[in-house]
Amino acid sequence: MFTKEFIAEKVREIRKRYGFEDVPFFIDEVIYDSEGDKLFIIARDRSDKSAIIGNSFVIGKLREEIGVKQVTVYSKLDLLIKKKRIKENIKRIEGTHLEFLKPILEAELKFPPRKWPELKDNGKALVFLSFNAKVMIGFAEKVGLTPVKVGIKYAFPKWEYETIEGSPKEVLFPDDEKLVEIAKEKSLKIIISDFPFDLKLKEDIALLNPLRFLHMGFFEAKYFLGFEKPVIFDKNALVDFVISYVYDGLMESTDGANLIWRGWRK
Repeated sequence: MFTKEFIAEKVREIRKRYGFEDVPFFIDEVIYDSEGDKLFIIARDRSDKSAIIGNSFVIGKLREEIGVKQVTVYSKLDLLIKKKRIKENIKRIEGTHLEFLKPILEAELKFPPRKWPELKDNGKALVFLSFNAKVMIGFAEKVGLTPVKVGIKYAFPKWEYETIEGSPKEVLFPDDEKLVEIAKEKSLKIIISDFPFDLKLKEDIALLNPLRFLHMGFFEAKYFLGFEKPVIFDKNALVDFVISYVYDGLMESTDGANLIWRGWRK
């Protein structure tokens, strides 16, 4: 439906029309997912990716003009890193109580587009309601886990969950030691939250951050699983949180700047 030549020409037209600098860029591939009405643009490297995104403005205008639901840009390097980490994580979960996630990881090797198999009846998981709480709950449900939700009081006032003691900083940097103790009390073997690592095993309890584990970016997770900002969080910790996601290639700098601006505006 779309060719890389057509998309490249549209990007050049938009950049010129709105006064963006005329810079060279290369598109290696475009993939259109008709089922989700999503267009994936694979740029040659990260500088090409930046030129196509154009501070989110250019890519937004492109989406409007070609009339698709969503446009996402990746660099070839982004996808190579993702595949390398996915392959490593398939080996890491072999023989563990997380082996049921293997079909999801194998599906992610074929991304884009994202086509997950349906998983059911894989037990329960403790889900601590951190900054990306909707993603954490959505991931648990997608992989056949029943989420046992706990969180800081008033962080998500519209939601039903068990409240626990904690500071606003923990919404961004969960206290893994505390959560392990809660998981043990509830006889749960999996904890899902915004941990600063992808996967860690403590006393046979798996602490998992699905964004890092799947090398899934903030933007794509937001549209795949949803997002609702917590009411309570530490503003200084938000800056560190965003920097870590941007540094690890899981968030665009413009998305990160927008999150910080909105968080500090309160």
